[in-house]
Amino acid sequence: MTTVRDTAETIRTANRPQDLFGSATADSDSREEGRRRYHRLAAQVHPDRAAPGEIDLARTAFERLTELYRQWTEGDDTGMRVTGARASYPIGTLHARGTLADLYHSGSHRIVKIPRRTTANKLLAAERNALRDIAIVTGEHEWLRPYFPELVDTVDHRDIDTGAHRTVNVLNALTDGFVTLEQVRAEYPGGLDPRDYAWMHRRLLRCLSGAALAGWVHTAISPANVLIHPRQHGVVLVGWSFATRPGTPAAATFGAIDYPAEIKDAVSPATDVYLAHRLMLTMLGRRAPTAMRGFAAGCMQSDPRLRPEPADLLGEFDDLLDRLYGQRRFRPFELTKGQ
Repeated sequence: MTTVRDTAETIRTANRPQDLFGSATADSDSREEGRRRYHRLAAQVHPDRAAPGEIDLARTAFERLTELYRQWTEGDDTGMRVTGARASYPIGTLHARGTLADLYHSGSHRIVKIPRRTTANKLLAAERNALRDIAIVTGEHEWLRPYFPELVDTVDHRDIDTGAHRTVNVLNALTDGFVTLEQVRAEYPGGLDPRDYAWMHRRLLRCLSGAALAGWVHTAISPANVLIHPRQHGVVLVGWSFATRPGTPAAATFGAIDYPAEIKDAVSPATDVYLAHRLMLTMLGRRAPTAMRGFAAGCMQSDPRLRPEPADLLGEFDDLLDRLYGQRRFRPFELTKGQ
């Protein structure tokens, strides 16, 4: 059951009316759904229904909810923008809701990443540092550039209503034709053909090499954080908010990920090697050939010192593919639901 505190937090962290009520269109069904959503939320935080110890919390949430709903019904576009070191960025429609932050379209080429809670500011700051270091590496090794998001700008944003400061990152969009492996897995619940996952994994191994060169461990390699472009066979590793320097405990952990034991002590590039091969087994499911399962097992040994180095893995994986399938050929890959 949703509590007053849960609902109040949802209302407090909404950046715009659309976050609560959906797109403010003239479509009657959308408007009716937004109205029902408002009444459900209002009933949950109405001060007259709150327990004695939650009346002030409920009243604050109810007032903010009412104002957001007024803006939504009147089409009052506050024109929210954030201003960084290089430019000012309009906040458009919600693109995705991540573990820590909401990602908004800003024009056709930018994504603005805003943490839902100020406690995540330090993690967004870590993402900044990781992507800056990665940019230096990809400047020296151009072949690595396509596998990482680009940090376009940084914003230290102050919320007008609450006064809270948020660490906001502006990234290149990566929205045209890209889908997550989470979407791919939903379309292939029985597992991908290993010949299709082969090109995805090869490119992910390049991501691991780039991260190791930059001196960072991603620590959150999961279906939600790997983007692929099915037609162009592109792969980009996103979700760098959990990035951690080697030799330290992970900056944060996510309950849905099966971590190796060292995650709470001292991560290293071997941690990402483990997670990438856990992901391989997840994406292949029962379709994983015995030889690939063996390869993954070698990369998931409990002692991280026994796992292969990221720089060595691509050649070893190519040797495995040669033994399994012979000469490589381009395999078209399509999704019917996710694109």
